[in-house]
Amino acid sequence: MLVKFLNSKCCFSSNWSFNSIFFKTQSSWGDGIKSSWKACGESGGSDTPNPAKDNDLRIREDSKNPKPKDPESNVSDDTHPDDSDPKDSYPRGTPPHIAALWVLCEDCNQLNYKRLLKERNNMCEHCEYHFTMNSPERIEFLIDPGTWHPIDEDMASPDPDPSESDSEEEDTPYEDHLDSYRIESDSEEEDTPYADCLDSYRIESDSEEEDTPYEDRLDSYRKKTGLNEAVQTGVGQLNGIPVAFGIMEFEFMGGSMGSVVGEKIARLVEYAINQSLPLIIVCASGGARMQEGSVSLMQMAKISCALLDYDQFNSKLVYISILASPTTGGVTASFGTLADLILAEPNSYIAFAGKRVIEETLKQPIPEGSQEAEPLFEKGILDQIIPRKLLKHVLTDFLQFHGFNPLNSNSIK
Repeated sequence: MLVKFLNSKCCFSSNWSFNSIFFKTQSSWGDGIKSSWKACGESGGSDTPNPAKDNDLRIREDSKNPKPKDPESNVSDDTHPDDSDPKDSYPRGTPPHIAALWVLCEDCNQLNYKRLLKERNNMCEHCEYHFTMNSPERIEFLIDPGTWHPIDEDMASPDPDPSESDSEEEDTPYEDHLDSYRIESDSEEEDTPYADCLDSYRIESDSEEEDTPYEDRLDSYRKKTGLNEAVQTGVGQLNGIPVAFGIMEFEFMGGSMGSVVGEKIARLVEYAINQSLPLIIVCASGGARMQEGSVSLMQMAKISCALLDYDQFNSKLVYISILASPTTGGVTASFGTLADLILAEPNSYIAFAGKRVIEETLKQPIPEGSQEAEPLFEKGILDQIIPRKLLKHVLTDFLQFHGFNPLNSNSIK
């Protein structure tokens, strides 16, 4: 009745018909936007005739079967309108005004309204695909409001050795630099063809442009994320149960584990030992931070030793590891898989080395999806795959099973 009333009272163009998809419920907004988008000119749209679409088809047919050009005609072929799809100019085919309000699911290709996505814990409303979450969102999701108390929040990574390059340049005279450069350049140019010299120069110039000092990278990621490092550690309550939390931030240099990340996690483990608290670490990392060299690799052993002390101190203490996507490298090889209970989110990418590295080493192709959570669970690497909407309840039941009960008050030591 409402559609008939609007069609009778409003003056619309003869080529336009009222589309009832705009009166769908809130739960199907994503389908409505995609359907209305198709109704505005895409193939497979509504049955209403579209003159612009017919002209576009004629132009495409003419381009396939071009007519012979009349030499007496002054009309050039450049007058034909551009038959390129304007949708192709947008990333993933999504216009910016839609991308600002909607999020496209990578699994089912359905649209999700951004304001409602946070209420669903960053899960797709159509297929329950798990979008990524940053550390502040995970703190808000897992920890009771008003109970989060950060630990070592001001720790930040310094430059590994800021005086090393300066001291070398100061010790060597400027003339010696010039002489060594001339000798090296002359010998290389005599033995190297000219084309190879050009290629090497291009590669070196591109790498110099892309290469940014480590300290500048840290400053840029601190401004971007508002954090000092790639992990947040602290104490909070999970449904009233006090827990020591470590939550990694993948947006900070890929969640890479440097000296400060390892130190913060090791201190968190020691704090959990002193306070007899259960420990939960949410892992999302690309592995060790190569900018810090062997110092970053030492964090694997340091955290592993701290976890050994945690396990031997009291048999009632529990360490739970939650592997989010992605978890790779040294994090997977150390504290990510040393927990009493290893959980993972659905379809999480979990590996030690990447697919390309494994294929180049073994000279064999790796099956698609072999580094996701589901096949790893079948192989026994994971204990459980828990959807995000059930994660908090599962953690609460597991902690209560091991004798950790909620507090009567909201105070934490």
